[in-house]
Amino acid sequence: MALPRAQLESLLRTRQLDRTLTTALPPIAPAGIADEFVIAPTRVTALDARLGGGFPRGQLSEMVGPRSSGRTSLLLQTLAASTARGELVALVDALDMFDVESAEAAGVQLDRLLWIRGHVVSNPGMCRDMNQRAMEQAIRAFTLVLQAGNFGVVAFDVAEAPADAIRRLPFTTWLRLQRLVEGSQTTAVLVGAEPMARSSAGLTLKLSRAEGSGLRAGPRLFDGLNVEARVVRARARGQVDVRVSVSTSCA
Repeated sequence: MALPRAQLESLLRTRQLDRTLTTALPPIAPAGIADEFVIAPTRVTALDARLGGGFPRGQLSEMVGPRSSGRTSLLLQTLAASTARGELVALVDALDMFDVESAEAAGVQLDRLLWIRGHVVSNPGMCRDMNQRAMEQAIRAFTLVLQAGNFGVVAFDVAEAPADAIRRLPFTTWLRLQRLVEGSQTTAVLVGAEPMARSSAGLTLKLSRAEGSGLRAGPRLFDGLNVEARVVRARARGQVDVRVSVSTSCA
């Protein structure tokens, strides 16, 4: 049932959704200073140093790159860092590809993780419409988790989803998610093969496999992977685009 306009406007004001996209944006943390009320550290020292301490809270950011670029490993370390601080985290796993053993080996405290499993498939064949509905359901789940609040990090993983399924989502989808997380203590991270959307004070972390990088045998599925991270900010002070080489190996 449609809401009366006055009631709808009242709800928008209550949730602070009636502001412009650029109001009340937190400042970018100075290099080397990590305020955990403003940022969510990844626990990867070299990367956090270039991110101003970590991913910004109250913003929609992205972690993107091709397969084997290190995106899953860095996601797990970001979730692990958050649970180590005593925070709750959530993962909307649109393609149901989350590896629990690797997450636990990376240090993710599973009792602090909300894992939402989706039904998107990477090769839908003749079932594109069904796949699109599954993508829309995953977006709704992501929205509900952000609305619930109380999460330090909420990730939306569509890294192996067909590109056309993501492109078919309305542009207003990303605007709505940006507005939803703005001003909160939640770090929202989109994980994909290529950039999708980010808020004005969010950032895009573009990952690629470093030359000569290889995996070590061990208990961690993604241990010993050297990657290059390209940090792109919309509101950078000075340098807009920086690169840093990081290793996902951890003791």
